Amino acid sequence: MKAIIMAGGYATRLWPITRKRSKVFLPIGKQNILDFVYKKVKKFDIPIIISTNEFFKHDFEKWANDKDVELMIEKTTKEEEKLGAIRALAQLCEELDDDILLMAGDNLFTFELDQFLEYYEDVKKPVTALYDVKDIELAKRYGIAEIEGNRIVKFHEKPQNPPSTLAGIGFYILTKESQKILFDYVENNEKLDNLGDFISYLATKTELHGFPYTDGFWHDVGSPDSYIESMEVYMEDYVGQIKKDESVEIIEPVVLEGDSEIRGSSVIGPYVYIGKGCVIEDSEINNSVLFDEVYLSKSTLTKSIIDHKCSVSNLKLNDTSIGEYSKLNKK
Repeated sequence: MKAIIMAGGYATRLWPITRKRSKVFLPIGKQNILDFVYKKVKKFDIPIIISTNEFFKHDFEKWANDKDVELMIEKTTKEEEKLGAIRALAQLCEELDDDILLMAGDNLFTFELDQFLEYYEDVKKPVTALYDVKDIELAKRYGIAEIEGNRIVKFHEKPQNPPSTLAGIGFYILTKESQKILFDYVENNEKLDNLGDFISYLATKTELHGFPYTDGFWHDVGSPDSYIESMEVYMEDYVGQIKKDESVEIIEPVVLEGDSEIRGSSVIGPYVYIGKGCVIEDSEINNSVLFDEVYLSKSTLTKSIIDHKCSVSNLKLNDTSIGEYSKLNKK
């Protein structure tokens, strides 16, 4: 078996934060999203392939420098050129001759893969992981499995009347036989961006099994809201070499990288990531991310993301994303 982690998207729903940064490199505490997925797979000591694109190639090469992975680079540099996840996967499978553990690179989850792989060893059929969201209204937001026993009969994308509360969560095991169905799908279908479309097709062509996780947490990091929400589950606590006044209050968990200064009556946390070289004075921050070299003065941030080298003064921001080098100052 080989593992493929798909990380070739341009994450336009997270722009401007991901305009020049792959979504999988967004920090979650001291780690990034891809670190979480990589560590879940690495424990099984199987070859790992990371699929990405030419635009983010340099960042992936830097990340992979101390990792045991192979990078496969899709020759695209913008959203309009991309192959789509299904076609990109098919091209990879053409060069492989093995069963595949397929992972979406932007998924975060607290559970382990051991039982999922053990189940596959028992049935030797293609398997998709499912997560029980345990709420019919919530199920309307996801691709939901219709099941008979352990077999998936059909997937329903954002159904108004969900047949279950079992959502597909972006990792699968594809047998060599099911990869042949993948090639057929690519040749005869135009929907090539969403892996879920192929999995729905696969369920109509062969015996596709579902493996449900009923405990733990899962997050699909596809929007600023879901990214910020995920920090409440996965964020550890770390405070680097920073300068701070005695009057500063820090509410754990937070990650404060080095070389930053926090002054005055600032309150930081909980669930806050602050990058290197930031200066924060007389401000309150919770459930937010600040990248490197941000200057923040007399402001309040809630559920917001501020890209590097921004300056923000005298503002109250909620559910806001600000692109790099921006200057916002309310007189």
